[in-house]
Amino acid sequence: MTKSEAKIRIQKIKDQFRDIDYAYFILDAPIVSDAVRDSLKHELKLLEDQYPEFITSDSPTQRIGGKALGKFAKVKHSIPKYSLDDVFSFDEVLEFDARVKRFLDLPADQDIAYTCELKIDGLNMTFIYKNGLFERAVTRGDGLVGEDVTHTVKTVGSVPLKLKQPVDIEVGGEIFMPLKSFEALNKAALKNQEESFANPRNAAAGTVRQLDPAVAANRDLQAFFYSIFTPLANLPGKKITSQLATLEFLQSLGFRVEKHFSHFQNIYEVKKFLVQAEKLRQSLDFQIDGVVIKVNDLNFQACLGRTAKCVRWAAAYKFAAEEATTIIEDIQVQVGRTGVLTPVAHLKPVSVAGSTVSRATLHNEDEIRRLNVKIGDTVVIQKAGDVIPDIVKVLEKMRTGRECVFHMPKVCPVCGSAIVRKDGEVAYRCANKNCYAQQREKLYHFVSRRAFDIDGLGPKILDQLLASDLIKDAADIFILTKDDLAPLERFAEKSADNLINAIATARHVSLPRFIFALGIRNVGEETALDLAHHFHTLEKIKSASLEDLQAVPDVGPVVAESIFQWFHEPNNLKFIDQLLAHGVKIEKAAHELTTGKLTGQTFVLTGTLESFSREEAKAKIRALGGELSESVSKKTDYVVVGDNPGSKLDKAEKLGVKILDEQEFLRLVK
Repeated sequence: MTKSEAKIRIQKIKDQFRDIDYAYFILDAPIVSDAVRDSLKHELKLLEDQYPEFITSDSPTQRIGGKALGKFAKVKHSIPKYSLDDVFSFDEVLEFDARVKRFLDLPADQDIAYTCELKIDGLNMTFIYKNGLFERAVTRGDGLVGEDVTHTVKTVGSVPLKLKQPVDIEVGGEIFMPLKSFEALNKAALKNQEESFANPRNAAAGTVRQLDPAVAANRDLQAFFYSIFTPLANLPGKKITSQLATLEFLQSLGFRVEKHFSHFQNIYEVKKFLVQAEKLRQSLDFQIDGVVIKVNDLNFQACLGRTAKCVRWAAAYKFAAEEATTIIEDIQVQVGRTGVLTPVAHLKPVSVAGSTVSRATLHNEDEIRRLNVKIGDTVVIQKAGDVIPDIVKVLEKMRTGRECVFHMPKVCPVCGSAIVRKDGEVAYRCANKNCYAQQREKLYHFVSRRAFDIDGLGPKILDQLLASDLIKDAADIFILTKDDLAPLERFAEKSADNLINAIATARHVSLPRFIFALGIRNVGEETALDLAHHFHTLEKIKSASLEDLQAVPDVGPVVAESIFQWFHEPNNLKFIDQLLAHGVKIEKAAHELTTGKLTGQTFVLTGTLESFSREEAKAKIRALGGELSESVSKKTDYVVVGDNPGSKLDKAEKLGVKILDEQEFLRLVK
């Protein structure tokens, strides 16, 4: 990026931040997630570090928070409220430790003790006590001036009204809403056709800023405390010399301190806590977005002091975000095993959910139009666990005018054949059934975990086998020998043995997996199971009429036609004969189905579940006698919704199908 381009980019980010901050701080109606905000701010800081001449006083990196709302009394803080520098990796944590030692003029190898606390994702507050009695609660605001919200905070049960000692003290803490309370609040809002809150932090902020304290009293707000702003010399009878002692003293006064804080002798011990905290995150009843790392020695803290915006003695380690911002550098088209053309965005690499992402699916042309995506756009990408990242939003305000509109190709980008789009479908397809890209994707599908599950035979190895003319289709896999593999790159004697053994093991396959592996259009894992349970043998499926196929539960006319046509294509039948001739043996499907508390009930899963993988959830449903479907219809009993649900949720709402969140599903299958 040139200097002039960096200047434009910096200004665009600052303009975008004004919109984000106004919605977040003033309207209590965020337009992007905290992860997106952090991602933009991190990019801005890196650019300003590289080009400090472009730093201005209105930059988001030069301020602490947002403006105070006008409807509450404004209160000037007795001392400015500090902010924290964000760090996103342990390498950056080590840089923070090195800066601390340099500023204190200590040797690089000297240990510094640190205290670590969970970073609560709530509303930062200052609490003032006179003679041990609660007097006032003030929001952080812009760090200099906050809002008096005493009337609502006084309703929070975990904010003590009287301390155990009659001290004059000003403390810092966090007001938050527990996850269960947040879910209950949004359910009630949905029932009453009211607007729901975006997240628990947003719900807590909105509740604290209610004019009527009765509203706050009816919502479950809670508080944790973690800092003392009063000069320690003014606290008689207590000598406090460390952050650890600060937390212990707060507890002795009757303040609630989050219990997972820890003390460490050096920065390397801190790393273990960061890993543990991320695992702990899923089991907590409140949201955290990281860990606050503080120099434990208060004398060191005093020496380190602060910059205009941040303290030098603490850093906020942020967990790997599931959302981030990046730039679309290009859009290219991939051809799938059924010939579908899928546009894929090639991104400026960015870290999301703990991994570097450089590509994201755009699904189809209709989705590109819906998002109004252009090449060169700054976009929000979302990734949960191992789910393929999605582009969820375009930050149109950051456009420079150089962005380009994307158009679907007129011919297949792999084989040059015609592209077709049937009426009523969103997908474009390559009309050439022998297209190399389709054959390759069919191979990938055939060996995948839910199909033949051939361990060690991934896309790179398959590409090698195709390039060496050792295989032309999946049937050829079963006649490979160790001698065939030996000349190939990556194949030592042991790895060749392992793959040949894995292929031998995969020759024995269940009927549902065999059907799924064939890659029949519109036949997913659940339809394959339905076919196997209905017909029990491959021969009966091959000879089934259209009417027979439509008699299978959840198989409609379109799917039935697709199955019928596939089994009446001579090349497909020849392929099956080759598989059987090369030793593939299909296990006969069981006639009886499991019965249990879910017998007779049909489920559809959408989104990512935290407690189960998709396969584990399906297995649990089947074990209790339930049935699964890949599509939502009036016959569906339940749609189980995880994070980032797709269009199935919309359809369920339109049809009035009962929707279960993850906690409700867990209670049902317990």
